[in-house]
Amino acid sequence: MKTLPKTRPQRQSAQSSTLRAPSPADLPDYAPVPRSALGPALNEQGFYVGRVERNLYWITDGVYQSAFLTTRDGVVLLDAPPTIGRNIQRAVDQIAAENGVTNKVTHLLYSHHHADHVGASSLFDTHVTRIGHEETRRLLLRDNDPARPAPEETFQDRRTLEIGGERIDLVWLGSNHSPDNIYIHLPNHDTLMLIDIVNVGWAPFAVANLSEDVPGFIEAPAKALTYPWTHFIGGHLGKLGTRDDVKLHQQYMADVVENVKVAISTVDPTRYFQKYGENAWAGVKGYLDEVTDVAAAPVVEKYTGVLAAADVYTANTAFWVMESVRLDLGFGSQVHP
Repeated sequence: MKTLPKTRPQRQSAQSSTLRAPSPADLPDYAPVPRSALGPALNEQGFYVGRVERNLYWITDGVYQSAFLTTRDGVVLLDAPPTIGRNIQRAVDQIAAENGVTNKVTHLLYSHHHADHVGASSLFDTHVTRIGHEETRRLLLRDNDPARPAPEETFQDRRTLEIGGERIDLVWLGSNHSPDNIYIHLPNHDTLMLIDIVNVGWAPFAVANLSEDVPGFIEAPAKALTYPWTHFIGGHLGKLGTRDDVKLHQQYMADVVENVKVAISTVDPTRYFQKYGENAWAGVKGYLDEVTDVAAAPVVEKYTGVLAAADVYTANTAFWVMESVRLDLGFGSQVHP
């Protein structure tokens, strides 16, 4: 039987002995967040609940938002983000106790199917009536997530709810952030809820708020502004919005689109393909990265200090908009002669 040679213990090199654990000091710095982008302080349980108008209230944990309407027949909940989780019921209990009304949630409205906005749905009674767009139901049945029971009641284009004497209009105006994302209008409360389009006081999150339909995402604010409302619930971060906040987001996105078109028209890809030759992906990456950087730079400069984190995700969003401008709109497309 052959004997394997004994292994010698590894000596720690001088280089490895000087390695240290990663430190926050190693991370990049970003521009300060404007104080105007921050919302109210959270309570000891990690949430804030406040009145929007009359018997309509909103909840935030500083990152996500939900809302609820107290009625004579029960509480209507609008979205159930899992990061707020059981604090949703605690917020309802607080308001119900202060106003002497029932704290029983009877209806749960889904803005769309994404888990980060309705992933706490299963915390509520199975007898709660869940309502959403027909595509929301289809997607949730497909996803088969027990945390997100599919809505039992659905609609196609629009539906008006009358619950406990209160009116809520649900409207689908085409895909945007997701194929099923709807507009929730409360005309008697002067409020519109539209999730994952406008982050009040902040630049969009990664790749235009992770939007599946960039043209629809860009068009959604204009559709929102056709409705009469004063208060805006956007689903993220710690503030309610106004019409001016939605218009500011519109201008930001218009600037991204304009600068993307300029960059596509002016950046020369030749050197990347000369450099990388057969490695087509390396050439494409170099070219598109430069287009992205050229497009993002003036937008970052303009909105730093105006929208929080404009220097964090603008390049990321510019890349996603660039791909939509090229592929959805056909801008810059050339047919070989």
